[in-house]
Amino acid sequence: MDLLLDPSHWAVLAVIGIIAGFIDAIVGGGGLLSIPALLTVGIPPHLALGTNKLAACFGSLTSSYTFYKQHLFTPALWKACFFATLIGSIAGCGLVFLIDAKWLEKILPLLIISIAIYTLLNPKAMGEKNITVPKSRSPKYKQISQGFILGGYDGFAGPGIGAFWTVTSISLHKLPLLHSCGLARVMTAVSNITALIIFASVGQVQWMLGLWMGVCMMAGSFIGARSAIRFGIPFIKPIFIIMVLSIAVHLTWSAWV
Repeated sequence: MDLLLDPSHWAVLAVIGIIAGFIDAIVGGGGLLSIPALLTVGIPPHLALGTNKLAACFGSLTSSYTFYKQHLFTPALWKACFFATLIGSIAGCGLVFLIDAKWLEKILPLLIISIAIYTLLNPKAMGEKNITVPKSRSPKYKQISQGFILGGYDGFAGPGIGAFWTVTSISLHKLPLLHSCGLARVMTAVSNITALIIFASVGQVQWMLGLWMGVCMMAGSFIGARSAIRFGIPFIKPIFIIMVLSIAVHLTWSAWV
């Protein structure tokens, strides 16, 4: 699908992509920035979601491989979670296409604001409390329920999904923080790829824009991973929340007023 954007829009999306990748590498939730940014420059809702999936695949695949190489994710232990996430993502994508674009324009900003408020009020969502608990094998019913619900959410919209995976993995599976992050990145990659295939099959991906943002997100992730230790979450969190709420309020005003 062809789409004309001003050069300034490409520049803005590049900056947002770098920041989103930076944030995503530290706490997850880069979609809270990238999706509103795409909507703000005039990308239709369904096309914005599909294009964001393409961009998000860059970061999630790269980080998944990194966690796997560092032995922070063991595929054999998470087969049930994998398939549940896959099915959930398909169901979530199907639900998106049942909703009229005009309603999606109204729903997405409210959804993003709700998640941003949740992130602000819940310290665990931003990784402030590094609670280390013993690693244990998780029952299949927990993996299936978590995978289907979060995979469905990621297929439907996805902003904040990395933080949701990390928080729920600590709670449900009693995983150490780094192992929770590893599971979050891998399962997010699963739902991202699944959703990308579905959105692409119905022509709802702007390939050049998605590739452009994806490369920028990779650059941001590279910077973010190395900055996290030095600056810490207390520095990142207020900037993150202010940016997300500012963009989401703008979108809400445009869609509802």
